Amino acid sequence: MSLEGKKAPSFTLEGSDGKQHSLSDYKGKMMVIYFYPKDNTPGCTKEACGFRDLSKELSDLGVVVLGVSKDSIAAHNKFITNYTLPFVLLSDPDFSMMKDYEAFGEKVMCGKKSFGTIRSTVIVGADGIVKKQWEKIAKAEQHPDLVLAYLRG
Repeated sequence: MSLEGKKAPSFTLEGSDGKQHSLSDYKGKMMVIYFYPKDNTPGCTKEACGFRDLSKELSDLGVVVLGVSKDSIAAHNKFITNYTLPFVLLSDPDFSMMKDYEAFGEKVMCGKKSFGTIRSTVIVGADGIVKKQWEKIAKAEQHPDLVLAYLRG
């Protein structure tokens, strides 16, 4: 079930900058919210560095980037330091935001089923409506370029 065209679910989570972040804080701004399984792992690092490398272009378009995983703030801060990430990472330890954004569920890795974070992304418009949702991302390293291409129209 896609979120596209619907009001973005509200959230309040702790951010890597030490502040609480809520959807309402970003009213009037275009947002890219990307959900990823774990800090400092190969795919997640490639995806985060992709968004980092496009941060000027995204910023020029007026877009705010937020990354979300279940990792602790301490893990997020290490990840940010290791790769000079210029955006806030949110900690969702109980998967509450991920569930609301359809970024948590069953996945299959190496033939084994498990439940966890599904690598996915939503673009929330300045009006709070989900404009685009990538429900499952296959190639983490290519995804930031697809997001930027979508935003450029």
